[in-house]
Amino acid sequence: MVAAVTVFGTVGYVAFGFTLLDAVYQTVTTITTVGFRELTEFGTAEKLFTIVLIVVGVSTVLYSFTLVVQLVVEGQLREFVGRRRMDRQINQMRGHTIICGWGRVGAAAAFELKREGHSVVVIDRDPERVSDLPFPTVVGDATRDETLKAAGIERAQALIAALEGDAANLFVTLSGRDLVPGLFIVARARADESIGKLEHAGADRVVNPQELGAARMASFVSSPNVAEFVDVVMHDHTLEFHLREFNIPASSPLAGKTLRAANLREASGALVLAIRSPDGTFTTNPTGDARIEQDHVIIAVGTADDFDRLASLAELR
Repeated sequence: MVAAVTVFGTVGYVAFGFTLLDAVYQTVTTITTVGFRELTEFGTAEKLFTIVLIVVGVSTVLYSFTLVVQLVVEGQLREFVGRRRMDRQINQMRGHTIICGWGRVGAAAAFELKREGHSVVVIDRDPERVSDLPFPTVVGDATRDETLKAAGIERAQALIAALEGDAANLFVTLSGRDLVPGLFIVARARADESIGKLEHAGADRVVNPQELGAARMASFVSSPNVAEFVDVVMHDHTLEFHLREFNIPASSPLAGKTLRAANLREASGALVLAIRSPDGTFTTNPTGDARIEQDHVIIAVGTADDFDRLASLAELR
């Protein structure tokens, strides 16, 4: 619109005998209301034309300027309000999981955690990549302490380092462990030699997605039914039976009892597959004489109702 008015004014002044440069100059100074001076003595026709140009040109320029300001202000205001709302949401979160890096691995982890009922905060340095995510997000460098603090790391339950490079994941792991010593950290590794370094840096678990994918593909060839059953139990929410773990605190009435005395199978319906001790060792397919102690983790298979009854027996609710 502004360009059309400029062309209109220039053509008009050229028709009155102005040179092209003088016509452009006179048009621009008129529609921008600068109005230094008339380059020549205006007659009646020039004055009438200039009046029309002022009314049309100034209105067009002001309208265009208003649109530009509105777009800028509304865009910044919308971004500011949205960011403040998201910051308040993150500040209210407790026991959430922070995912550093929104790639294929980070996205898969986030949606799986969402299906399991966990709250998630995503950190990524690319604002366009996280602009429309169904999770609270923090735009920034995940290797910086202030970015992790903005994601509420002091109140988080776990952190997943899923950045592209092993060096970046190593730095995130070090920062997370330094900020919150008791935080559960899962780190992604691309190279095998990075696994030991990430564990030494403080990662509780180190995952190589390529190796896991290869092992899963091989298991579908060697033991297809077993692999499919485990896959369905762990990830298919349409199946009635699922695997779940239960941490036994000192206050639980199950602490100090054997499986036979606890009578978990008959009382809850859940089948105990393994018991993990605090030192990390597993007792698989435990017998009735296996003793449940404080800080043991019971791994069981059953239905949602079975798990509710087991949680009630352990007084976990």
